[in-house]
Amino acid sequence: MRISLPLLLAGLLVCGQATAHGLWTEQRRGNHEVIYGHGAEDDAFKAEKISGAWAYDGAGKMIPVTVQRLDDHARLQPLRAPAVLAVALDNGAWSQTPDKQWINQGRSQVPNSTHSLHTYKYSLALLAPSAKLPALDKLRLAIVPQSDPLAVGPGKPLRVQVLVDGKPAKDVKLIGDYRGMPHEVSATTDAQGYAEVTVRNEGLNIIAAELYQPVKGDMDIEELGLFSSLTFLGSEHHE
Repeated sequence: MRISLPLLLAGLLVCGQATAHGLWTEQRRGNHEVIYGHGAEDDAFKAEKISGAWAYDGAGKMIPVTVQRLDDHARLQPLRAPAVLAVALDNGAWSQTPDKQWINQGRSQVPNSTHSLHTYKYSLALLAPSAKLPALDKLRLAIVPQSDPLAVGPGKPLRVQVLVDGKPAKDVKLIGDYRGMPHEVSATTDAQGYAEVTVRNEGLNIIAAELYQPVKGDMDIEELGLFSSLTFLGSEHHE
């Protein structure tokens, strides 16, 4: 599959589960749960769509992690407490019919489709202060903090760099509070992929980006969609 280099679209498009939903992880009841949703929505999804998961300690050393595939979502189970956690979801090919319905198949199987794309979703979670970031080559779209986000504090700016296939991505719109305000753009990346995003919350912060690239020579899709999130706590938790 050949993907043209220019980014035709950067930002959020609302067109059903094919594109509108994002991906992130949360600690719930002592577990690392994979969340598939949009804003406050937390929807069920097919756990087999999780295509990869990676965990690291504070020094950037990999920790073994397994994916528990439950009936309506997935749970990540690292061998020990991670400082960094990443996950990828392959959402497959989607085609839109003339009546604006989305079908989870390529256009070769939906001959009357008006729009077809393949979406991938990624998440990077920083769980411990001063954690060393590993290589993020598994994430085709990544939001990379330029300092420890857990040390910034609510109301202060966090400098990030957005990478697509390891290269700086220009003009990518960043959502600073994907759960609370999923349509509000907080910043746009410069020519080197850098931007500053204000840390919004004392609790979980979810910074998100989404972009689309045209695809040529593929019988099933005409566009590639990428979503990525960066999550961290805005303030240190005390019992």
